[in-house]
Amino acid sequence: MLALFGPGTLTVTSSAFITNGNIPIQFTCEGKGVNPPLTISNIPRLAKSLVIIVEDPDTKKGTFDHWVVWNITPTAVIDENSAPGVEGKNGENTIGYKGPCPPDGRHRYFFKVYALDVMLDLKKGSDKPTVLNTMKGHILAEGELIGLYQKQHAQE
Repeated sequence: MLALFGPGTLTVTSSAFITNGNIPIQFTCEGKGVNPPLTISNIPRLAKSLVIIVEDPDTKKGTFDHWVVWNITPTAVIDENSAPGVEGKNGENTIGYKGPCPPDGRHRYFFKVYALDVMLDLKKGSDKPTVLNTMKGHILAEGELIGLYQKQHAQE
């Protein structure tokens, strides 16, 4: 029945930056490199878990994955500098959050959040394609927050 109408809409915001606003330096490679706080509203009552995928589609080599995390207990608040669920591989093939660090110009960072009707049976360190494939047919709602970042300091 849900499939007939498509997924609902989550509202994703951050106390650190506004939609299409600049991501503060502390959440990037030039700062502490920790995840920013997120607030998620309109989580469906039937949601069993949340998934967060943070990606930069503006790289010359294709989309770079900054954070893949799943099996997050449905909650309205994701704290700064936290690992709220099971973390997967980022674009550097390491586990956890990798702060924005564009090699050139201003890039867009999509903080995508999904509410699922299941917990995902995946091992820590799984990659984004595996997570996305496993989520198919289980998305109750989704939403995103877009932040921007351009390096403040020239590369040495």
